[in-house]
Amino acid sequence: MFEAAGVAIFALTGALVAARKGMDPFGFILLATVTGVGGGTLRDVLLGRGIFWVRDPNDVIVCTLVALSAWTLAYFRPGVLEGWAGRKLLIWADAAGLSLFAVIGTLKGLDAAVPVLSAVALGAMTATFGGILRDILAGDRPMVLWSRDFYVTAATAGAAMTALLVGLGLSGPIVMFGGLAACFGLRAGSLLFGWSFPNLPRKPAD
Repeated sequence: MFEAAGVAIFALTGALVAARKGMDPFGFILLATVTGVGGGTLRDVLLGRGIFWVRDPNDVIVCTLVALSAWTLAYFRPGVLEGWAGRKLLIWADAAGLSLFAVIGTLKGLDAAVPVLSAVALGAMTATFGGILRDILAGDRPMVLWSRDFYVTAATAGAAMTALLVGLGLSGPIVMFGGLAACFGLRAGSLLFGWSFPNLPRKPAD
């Protein structure tokens, strides 16, 4: 259930970017699907297991429905997904998807009995890879690489918190809530209050 929610939320961010770029319905479907399943695909490939959406295409169907719903709204309400409200929705939906996938990717890694640090890395990659593909295909600079906001840091924090709580033997809902809170809280703080690492010092002029 949680993975399906993460797929749908990330698919929405892909559809919002497609609306901003003025794409046709197939462009909406492509960006939504790549964003929704990209991180989980990388995770399953690295774990050497069957890719989840190949085994069960329901997630691709979810991405397609989200994409077509967004395209329909953009067609009948021009500009509604492209303005200030659309950009805000993109940012916060991305933060929610980031948090869900950071937790899910870590749990999948732990379930596969990989080392804890590897599970944390899988969580961070699951959370960020779909967004990287989305931005590259849309012709944008990947948010994860160019933003000074906490992004990969937030995903890694959520993944690490998830692994820690599992290691402490806490129940599933507490693990889920703790991981989500760590990732979303850090990302939200960065967006609302400008939390970030300091800029690298510039080379002094000769």
